[in-house]
Amino acid sequence: MPTILVTGANRGLGLEFVRQYAAAGERVIAACRTPVKADALIAIAATSGGRVTVHPLDVTEDGSVSAFKSVIGDQPIDVVICNAGIYGGTRQGWDDMDFDAWVRTLSVNLLAPLRLARIVHDNLKRSGQGKFIAISSGMGSNASEGGGMHAYRTSKAGLNKLVSTLAQDWRADGIIAVPMSPGWVQTDMGGASAPLTPAESIGAMRKAIAGLTLAQSGRLFDYDGAPMAW
Repeated sequence: MPTILVTGANRGLGLEFVRQYAAAGERVIAACRTPVKADALIAIAATSGGRVTVHPLDVTEDGSVSAFKSVIGDQPIDVVICNAGIYGGTRQGWDDMDFDAWVRTLSVNLLAPLRLARIVHDNLKRSGQGKFIAISSGMGSNASEGGGMHAYRTSKAGLNKLVSTLAQDWRADGIIAVPMSPGWVQTDMGGASAPLTPAESIGAMRKAIAGLTLAQSGRLFDYDGAPMAW
């Protein structure tokens, strides 16, 4: 039975990852900042027959990350979904930037994935086919058009580079590391007018993740597995 780790699992894309992997019979380690408030996540775990477990994790806090490492121990983990992220607030223009919010956005979207990567490397290596999937965005691609949203765009561009570098660092260990865009999805961040439902986005992403090979490690992919320009 494959083991999947999902961060930011209490809502949106993270919750849908948990829901679909659980329905497929996988073992899921679900992490979020405040499990006691994650009613939908707890409900999935309650009906999973013990295959879904829920744990506290604040990916921006070293102490919380260390405590979470004690929870996962040295067990093999097949797929890590690094999903926790924020949009960065409404003041992201070049002429009206909330710099404190920008720092927070970089902390959550860029620094935190490396904190997670450090503690799951050995678990992924023990899998023999481990995959580290960082949820990114097409807005982090240098080929992306449009202006504004500087905090969010720079955090995701940095994430793409971070994961591509990890891919090189981990290649000899047989670990696949890729950033992946979920597309424009009907979540709190994406809004109701987005063309994709969470079920559609995550269903396609799970299929794409399952087919990833080591030769593809480090590249940026869309939710359906199509390569994206950097």
